[in-house]
Amino acid sequence: MEQKKIDTEQASEIASLNVLKKMWEIRIFEETIQELFDSGELYGTMHLCIGQEATAVGGAGTLKKSDWIVSTHRNHGHCIAKGTDIRAMFAELLGKKTGTNEGKGGSMHIADLAVGNLGSNGIVGAGFPIAAGAAMTAQMQGTDQVVLCYAGDGATNEGSFHEALNLASIWQLPVIYLIENNQYGMSSSIEQMVNIDKLSARGESYGIEGITIDGNDVDLVTKTVEKAVSKARAGGGPTLIEALTYRHKGHSKSDKLIYRSEEECREWQETNDPIIRLEKKLIQQGVTNEVEIRQLEMTVRKELNDMVASVKLDNEPTVEDLWTHVYSEDVV
Repeated sequence: MEQKKIDTEQASEIASLNVLKKMWEIRIFEETIQELFDSGELYGTMHLCIGQEATAVGGAGTLKKSDWIVSTHRNHGHCIAKGTDIRAMFAELLGKKTGTNEGKGGSMHIADLAVGNLGSNGIVGAGFPIAAGAAMTAQMQGTDQVVLCYAGDGATNEGSFHEALNLASIWQLPVIYLIENNQYGMSSSIEQMVNIDKLSARGESYGIEGITIDGNDVDLVTKTVEKAVSKARAGGGPTLIEALTYRHKGHSKSDKLIYRSEEECREWQETNDPIIRLEKKLIQQGVTNEVEIRQLEMTVRKELNDMVASVKLDNEPTVEDLWTHVYSEDVV
């Protein structure tokens, strides 16, 4: 019995360290592509999720490989948490043929069906009905799959949100809507956009359980999503989760961040950073120490830096590649 208890504790500690590593992979991925953008090696725009790693890992990290996620334009963390290959993501953003979409989709359109990543979407609120449709597929085919749909707070004001929630409710679809409330829809604060205290209250209008949680507590996010996933998998229908978090960077690369104060940003970054909070918790629990954490961080940085150096040598799509994946190649 004592050995079983020790084994359980060791497994728990390993799982916690894996969560921390995954969060660092997301953070460093984002920092790296920002550096690539700033140096002129990466074109277009991007929407960084630095500061929101807990919702990504605590959400997608609870799913089976066969389960699906639907993501949004702020998508990199979700994709990494679901298991999409990081090297292939770097390649996609750098326009290489080895990318997830062979270098033709870019930042906002990463998809990886092999791990249940149904794809990201640049259209605000478009993921809600896509998730409902995927969940209906699982329900009609009798699988035990569930769908986790990520969206930002601003997307809950789109008509697609209300239409999808209504359908998910009346058909009791196996879908979890995870709203990352990072306090701002582009440049407008959430207080200016809605007249309710909690976005999760909108679930009640459609007979859906609504929950508001601290989205920077990765353990709480994990427990909450796990419970919702179990309910959906057992036929209990959808759940709406509002996770309170904060993006450290601007809405996109063109955002000058003139709509929020430096004091507010500093408060969130210094006292409520999800990675710092997890590190402190693991140190207090005796799972790890400061030296081991910094070694883990350095290891991840080297791994990702090596990936980028390798990706830069990959081939780019050819002119002929422009004609592939445009029309279905199946002949009926």
